[in-house]
Amino acid sequence: MSGSSLRTAIHEISGASRQPGDELVAIEEPLAIRQKNKKGKTLKHQMIAGIAGMLAYLLLASLSSAALAAEVTIDAPKVLLTNVGFDVAVDGLDSGIPAELRINGNVVAAGTGPTLGVTATKVPKKGTSTLEIRQGGATVLEQQIPVVPAAVSLLPPLIAILLAFLVRSVIPALFVGLVVGAWAINGMTWYGGFTGFFETVTIYIVNTAINPDHMAIMVFTFLIGGMVGVISRNGGMVGIVDRIMPFASSPRRGQGVVAVLGLSIFFDDYANTMIVGNATRPMSDKLHISREKLAYLVDSTAAPVSTIAVITTWIGFQVGLIDTAVQGIEGIDKTPYVLFLNSIPYSFYPFLAIFFVFLVVYSGKDWGAMYTAEIRARHSGEVVRRSAAVSTDKSGDEFYHKDSIPCRAINAVLPILTMVLTVIVGLYISGEGETLTDIIGSANAYSVLIWASLLGCFVAASLSLGQRLLTLNETIDAWLAGARFMLTGLTLLVMAWAIADVADVLQTAPYLISVLGDSLSPYTLPAIVFTLAAATAFASGSSWGVMAILMPLVIPLCWAVLLANGVADAEHMHILYSCIACVMTGAVWADHCSPISDTTVLSSLATGCDHMDHVRTQLPYALLGGIVAVLLGVLPAGFGLPWYLLLPTGAIVLVVVHRFLGKPVEPARVSHGSA
Repeated sequence: MSGSSLRTAIHEISGASRQPGDELVAIEEPLAIRQKNKKGKTLKHQMIAGIAGMLAYLLLASLSSAALAAEVTIDAPKVLLTNVGFDVAVDGLDSGIPAELRINGNVVAAGTGPTLGVTATKVPKKGTSTLEIRQGGATVLEQQIPVVPAAVSLLPPLIAILLAFLVRSVIPALFVGLVVGAWAINGMTWYGGFTGFFETVTIYIVNTAINPDHMAIMVFTFLIGGMVGVISRNGGMVGIVDRIMPFASSPRRGQGVVAVLGLSIFFDDYANTMIVGNATRPMSDKLHISREKLAYLVDSTAAPVSTIAVITTWIGFQVGLIDTAVQGIEGIDKTPYVLFLNSIPYSFYPFLAIFFVFLVVYSGKDWGAMYTAEIRARHSGEVVRRSAAVSTDKSGDEFYHKDSIPCRAINAVLPILTMVLTVIVGLYISGEGETLTDIIGSANAYSVLIWASLLGCFVAASLSLGQRLLTLNETIDAWLAGARFMLTGLTLLVMAWAIADVADVLQTAPYLISVLGDSLSPYTLPAIVFTLAAATAFASGSSWGVMAILMPLVIPLCWAVLLANGVADAEHMHILYSCIACVMTGAVWADHCSPISDTTVLSSLATGCDHMDHVRTQLPYALLGGIVAVLLGVLPAGFGLPWYLLLPTGAIVLVVVHRFLGKPVEPARVSHGSA
């Protein structure tokens, strides 16, 4: 830039005319101004950077505090019960800094470690309790928990039982019990009732259904139901019946055939009832066996067999309930399947009921209303009472075989044998240990049951397609029909799991334990459980529903009673096994006595018997078996007498009583057509 141009620029900047001697001053002045402006900008930038740094520090500090707070966890019940002890555990605290756990402002625990906790603390009043964790003088975490009256924890199962009495349907009863439980968990407020209604499905039913173990049980149940549908539709089940029929040459032999068939179709009580009842009815009528007697034989070899057999459609349900009930109980180290297996010897009523069936058949004697019915059928040929109401309902069409196909027993026997052998081999392969008990106890029973039922389905479908008994579509339809038949039971099971979860959150078992744990005798507890299960099942008509309600309560209660009495050891484990068995067998016994029982109704339908005639004639036999089972089985077993002595004793008593009460039924003297 030239000197004149520089002077002109300076002149323009200064905004005034200057003399030539002032040029140096004019040049130095803007330089000073520039340096001053530069320093001001630097200071401004420094101030901005400082403020930004402070903000960043505060932000990071707050984020780090939030992160530290997020690491602190508190394990406490979702709802508290008045005057019922509960535990609180805190984890994630900073080590070396004093910390306090406060409940409603009261310090209940203090320490300097990373963990903090209190056990068996209680809240006396309902409302809302505040759990506060303080460390270093500041609140780290705070939680509000609703408090409800302790007796409220009993409402879900009690309401379910009461409604089952009133509406004669277990599924809606269980759903209402779930809603009430969810309402209680949310503090029993109006808003809690609104949210609880939706949480019944979105939280409790959904969460229990997606549990991997629960899903395995549902898959197994669907698979075995589908297999039963296929081997029924392809004529395999009827083939088994046809093979045994030639042995029915007299009324006594005919009754023996029905009883043996009831034992052979052991894997499902509904399939047993519908197949045996419908298939043997023509033979029974021809031999002048009363429909009442046929219904008794069918009914008494259905549920009793299914509840003690080791591979049935009941297994998934029963083991699933036991699994839910034992979760979180310290001291019970056996798997649910092993607990079930150990409970079988204490299932006195099913064993005695089956024994009594064969005793009645072998002796040729009857008594009570059954004797009257048998005399009528033998002497007049009237297999049903003249004024009897015989239903024509076609319930159970899933188990009718396809017309115009050969009925071969191998088509049912082979899939069943495949399933049984797969379970045996699968338990051995998947288990570990040196003894058979260790191997079965460590085996993955759920996976093995799925393997077995899947292979059974595959073999059944292959036989049906390979012999061209069914088309592919017919095979699929038969499988779906059988699986669909299990839907009601599975719905019950899912709702039972859900209500068990609700009862767990509401601490129903701890409350029962606090009330009854010290007052109940462990030695009479199995008999009490049997009576409770029987009374509930008699009124509700559903053995599965009663198992679903009672099993999650009975097992924790039993274990607590054993602990309270200092007998929670291997020597007294038979009490736990007996309590598990009594939940199931008490319900099955009531099934045989109740006029609203599902299996009793199905037995009447399948055999073409007047329903109340069936109930009236079967009731004395079932009552005798139940009384002997309780007095000579359940009660003595609770006091430690071995089951292998009690079962023969009960059988001997049945023989003596039947010999005293029974009257011989004379053979038919006329040959009238069947009714």
